[in-house]
Amino acid sequence: MAPERRGRAVGRRTYLRFAGAATASAMLAGCLEGEDPDDPEDPDDDADADDVETDDVDEADDDVETDDDDTSVTITQGQFASTLDPQDHRETPTDNVILQAYEGLLDREPDGTIREGLATDWEYIDEEEGEVRFEFRDGVTFHNGDELTMEDVAYSILRVVDEDVGIVSPQADQLAGVVDAEPDGDDALVVTSDGVNPMVFNNFASYCQVMQESWTEEMGDEVGQDINGTGPYQLDEFTEDEFARFVVYDDYWGDEVEVEEVVYDSASESSTRVNSLLAGESDVVESVPPQDAPRVEDEDGTTIEAVPSTRVLFMPMRNNVEPFDSVEFRQAMNYAIDLETIIDEILAGFGDATGQPTLEGYTGYNEEIEPYPYDPEMAEELVDESGYSGAEIELHAPAGRYLGDIEIAQAVSGYIDDLPNVSCDLEQREFSSLADEILDGDLDTSPEFFMIGWGNTTFDASQTIIPWFGEGTATQAFVDEEVYGLIEEAQNEPDEETREGTLQETNEYLNEQAPWIFLNRQYSVYGISDRLDWEARQDEHILAREMGLQ
Repeated sequence: MAPERRGRAVGRRTYLRFAGAATASAMLAGCLEGEDPDDPEDPDDDADADDVETDDVDEADDDVETDDDDTSVTITQGQFASTLDPQDHRETPTDNVILQAYEGLLDREPDGTIREGLATDWEYIDEEEGEVRFEFRDGVTFHNGDELTMEDVAYSILRVVDEDVGIVSPQADQLAGVVDAEPDGDDALVVTSDGVNPMVFNNFASYCQVMQESWTEEMGDEVGQDINGTGPYQLDEFTEDEFARFVVYDDYWGDEVEVEEVVYDSASESSTRVNSLLAGESDVVESVPPQDAPRVEDEDGTTIEAVPSTRVLFMPMRNNVEPFDSVEFRQAMNYAIDLETIIDEILAGFGDATGQPTLEGYTGYNEEIEPYPYDPEMAEELVDESGYSGAEIELHAPAGRYLGDIEIAQAVSGYIDDLPNVSCDLEQREFSSLADEILDGDLDTSPEFFMIGWGNTTFDASQTIIPWFGEGTATQAFVDEEVYGLIEEAQNEPDEETREGTLQETNEYLNEQAPWIFLNRQYSVYGISDRLDWEARQDEHILAREMGLQ
């Protein structure tokens, strides 16, 4: 059954209607930091000045040679892929590159409905024992010409969940509960979990790309520099940190595609991305800020598309360090910020306020929970109650990764710093270095207070709650025995209604504990060439196979 969608549908006209608030956005972010609100420079230019060599970005663009015909498409993201290993990362920009060539057991329609992938059928063998069976299609080959085998699929699953098979994968919690996978003849596979696993098919529809065992083992440490998938495109050229070019794989098992060549590159500055689109150098650019939307829409040949995404933005506070070990102090940080003003002025209304880890429309969302209201007096009182009056904290935030990220961080740090009993500094970070610290599986190496976004394409609360609050996960940033118990209870409950109640209870508990400053649901805002026929997905995946040419 397709998950219900309650997020509002958004088109270019709606986005443009709000775009006039962009001037107020710049004024708000600038005034909170003591900057000149009349400065015409793109705020991203200042945000990335210390971390990004824009000359390198321009040189990379010059190096990318694409066909002059109408079958080539260039897609420009804010960040480039950190690796080509599909199982050794947790970033959507990386997914967007490698998903041109790698495929999973199952797939999803743009609206989130589960559909066939490499597997054509899936069923429970024994739900209580956690055994499921997948049947696979014939005629699938890897890009090196070798046939897909069930041993390859089993290896791909175990490489994620079993450190002894492959790597210490940061994706292990994406297949939470899975402990084994074994071939069942030439065209079927049995996957075993450690008991009831109500999310098993849902997770396989979003995660675990299939790799060839022999090729992966032969490549060793170089597996992140090349691709050998089963998808409609094969890697033709790759320059690390710059671009990847894909061409059609002629022996692909599925339908033919219209786009015959796709190039992925990146530019962290929004102005660079927008200029690339307007110059005809890019066909799709992501995270167009409100102030640039009219330029894109007014130009002949380009348009805007905006859609509510599956990503939530938030600011974790590690509760194993002072002052964040106090629930009163963490709650105070939520009361200190005017979230509605941030959404209205910085994001031009394109963001939904949150007060729990789970987005509206997801299984486990608790509709009784309201976002924290703006109450600086309550924040000041709670800081005093916490015993940490006079605390000095530092917020680490990425620049150029999310829509309005550094402006949001400036506003939050400004609101907190306005409290008479707390001071807050902002440390702007290059996204990849910040992500490395967060994803290394060591809680103590993560910043104590940081901004991040999390995409969850399963439309289920567990795939946000488990990674961030489960014990020992790669992204754990909060230590709490009670939430561990709630997670275990939900993971072992076969009854859907009872399980959802447990997830709603977990969200209520997390709202009270305030492990994060709860921010907003992100909206994906794209600038698109009119030569493309493409509908943006909620899950932020930009797949050339879904594009038509006009």
